[in-house]
Amino acid sequence: MAGISLFAALAIVLNLAHIQVPFPPLNYLIYEFWEIPIVVCLLIFGFSAALTASVINTIILLFVNPGASASGPIYNLIAVTLTLLAIVAGNRVTSSVGLSLSSQIIIATTLAVLVRTAGMSVVNYALLPYPPPLGFSIPVKGVIAILPLIALFNATLALYTVPIGYIAARAVMRRIHFKLAYAIQPTKVKS
Repeated sequence: MAGISLFAALAIVLNLAHIQVPFPPLNYLIYEFWEIPIVVCLLIFGFSAALTASVINTIILLFVNPGASASGPIYNLIAVTLTLLAIVAGNRVTSSVGLSLSSQIIIATTLAVLVRTAGMSVVNYALLPYPPPLGFSIPVKGVIAILPLIALFNATLALYTVPIGYIAARAVMRRIHFKLAYAIQPTKVKS
């Protein structure tokens, strides 16, 4: 419980700190860093803990800082959940064959990029045409036109979130000598 609270609080603080970089083609898509603590939570405590921390973050954002749309935090929760599931799948594959940490990171990141991008493309295609708060009233032709840019945004977000999450989780674990739940299993990994 303490770990979930810690990582949820860290994600909320990073969200509310507004450390943001707009995605140049679509300035309403924002690169942020709050997903990194969620990935660290996953790697240390497991999927349930990370999902719980993500839900807490989403609930707070819905009331405090929903962004451009009231449904924005829900879109974020879906994207983060897809990313977490991809990392879990990648780690299950890599831990069964005993790959190095760098191979684990590459496979988990690749899966996260693919799953998040594909999943969010479906979500955006399905929901963006609806009026607020569910969507943004964008005509289907407009959604199709911007979908490649949204996919690029989701792919690049996973490209930095997952590796930094692994590096941060490993640094934390080295300090407290604790095995990670989903990453850096005690296989024959060379540091």
